[in-house]
Amino acid sequence: MKNHHYQTKVTWTGNTGEGTKDYKAYERCHDINIDGKHPILGSSDPSFRGDKSKYCPEDLLVASVSSCHMLWYLHLCTTAGIVVTAYEDQAEGVMMENTNGSGCFTLILLRPVITLTDESMIDKANELHKEANKVCFIANSCNFPILHEPLYKIAAAGNVEA
Repeated sequence: MKNHHYQTKVTWTGNTGEGTKDYKAYERCHDINIDGKHPILGSSDPSFRGDKSKYCPEDLLVASVSSCHMLWYLHLCTTAGIVVTAYEDQAEGVMMENTNGSGCFTLILLRPVITLTDESMIDKANELHKEANKVCFIANSCNFPILHEPLYKIAAAGNVEA
């Protein structure tokens, strides 16, 4: 077994002069920095007094699940002999907020639009979403369902829903 380590520096930038004197006295803005990479400007969700022009942790969780799934899916297609020429996902996460202000994600729905070169490979391509969920590092770390509603296109042809 091999361990991989990831380091991230998060710096709160939302002190407007009074710190956390009260709930409305500070901004939720922060910078996410990883050595050698462009910073990510973060905030909380606008529902929680965040800046809607910045990424919130919930956005980043959904993006992490979507991108990890895509990377594994493309790998699995490669090993299965399925040629993918385009992949775009419109992922959506659902978070339930509890009465005490806590919350949790209840599901993430991936809606990838995938362009294949061979229509006869759609059934196999569709099966690989389940396989990708089994090996995706991020999906394996989540305690909620990750669902898929793929749409397939054939290069130079029309759409095919699975």
